[in-house]
Amino acid sequence: MNPIDQILESKIVAIVRLDTYDRAIDVAQALVAGGINVLEFTLTGRGAIEAISAVRGALGDAACVGVGTVLQQEEAAAAIDAGAQFVVTPALRKPVIAACVNRNILALSGGFTPTELLEAHEAGAALVKLFPARQGGPNYLKDVLAPLPFLKIVPTGGVSTANARDFLAAGAVALGIGGNLIAKPVVAAGAFDQITAAAREYVAAVQG
Repeated sequence: MNPIDQILESKIVAIVRLDTYDRAIDVAQALVAGGINVLEFTLTGRGAIEAISAVRGALGDAACVGVGTVLQQEEAAAAIDAGAQFVVTPALRKPVIAACVNRNILALSGGFTPTELLEAHEAGAALVKLFPARQGGPNYLKDVLAPLPFLKIVPTGGVSTANARDFLAAGAVALGIGGNLIAKPVVAAGAFDQITAAAREYVAAVQG
């Protein structure tokens, strides 16, 4: 199954944003054990590129692994070379989208306004990330999709177990979930069973 189909099927992209990724495999295994198999390692932490390669090697087809917070096309290229199966930007970054299109890699481009989301789509981003989703909530998403129903939008930032179904009901095709799912103190404590439990809660919330 290709990355976009995996995202559309699972409806959850787990955003792993840590200061360092020395426990990346443990985090990935905990998420997969909880039923979430689409993982995004952000470039804001040290060792993200190495983490992508390590997780791909350790988990194989059990996880779909991507890179997040990509701002430059060179960053996208390095992550793809390391095995990233999709690339996520926090804002509309057309050079990054183009770099992904040239490599036949899924781009999930960030945007907030209807103009930004539409431009990302037209530039080649098969999925567009509404960020920060907490600013507008499900009603804003619904309003954006009314005139632009062809957009495949993934709300990110502020998605919780309480509002996950509301975002999906408003038209989201999947949800990006980060700090509410993978908390830095939990990783630091090695309490990976808590990540598995949180993943199960999100899977249950999404499935309704």
